Amino acid sequence: MKKILLALAIIAGTACTTFAQTHSGGGGKFSIGLEGGLPVGDVHNYADYIIGGSLKYEYPVADNLFITASAGYSSLHVKSFDYSYNDPNFSYQFHSDGGTAGIIPVKVGAKYYFDGHFFGEAQVGAAFGTNSGSSTLFVYSPGIGYTFAGGFEAGVRYEAWSNNGTIGQLGLRLAYRF
Repeated sequence: MKKILLALAIIAGTACTTFAQTHSGGGGKFSIGLEGGLPVGDVHNYADYIIGGSLKYEYPVADNLFITASAGYSSLHVKSFDYSYNDPNFSYQFHSDGGTAGIIPVKVGAKYYFDGHFFGEAQVGAAFGTNSGSSTLFVYSPGIGYTFAGGFEAGVRYEAWSNNGTIGQLGLRLAYRF
């Protein structure tokens, strides 16, 4: 997994350097946003919601096409629950008092504006758990959104964090672009 992340970072850095040399007149845009999500799939039985924030950079590479890089922090709010598994040969019981799990998603991708305001976007990357014993997860997130006059942006997406199972969410991002 670390080799894949290193390869993605090298490719993204090379692409940014190349595009910076060929598109010296065009500038990128930053955005800062608040994010919220509703867990989907099996994880909705164990988590109530996801909330966080992110910083994103988008750089023009062609008409209406941008490469993106983003990083943020997400807090997964875990429910209080009991889980038990009983089999004639094996029995397992687990109790959770709830709490939070911190995740730092780092993603790169592409964003295409269909008409100057409405866009489609896809990103991939890694999500790093901040809790003790957490692992690195593969993350992918396709979505759509709209950029309003004045620099505001709203987007919805499906985002999944995978590593021996998937934590999925339907997410909303409200951001300001500058």
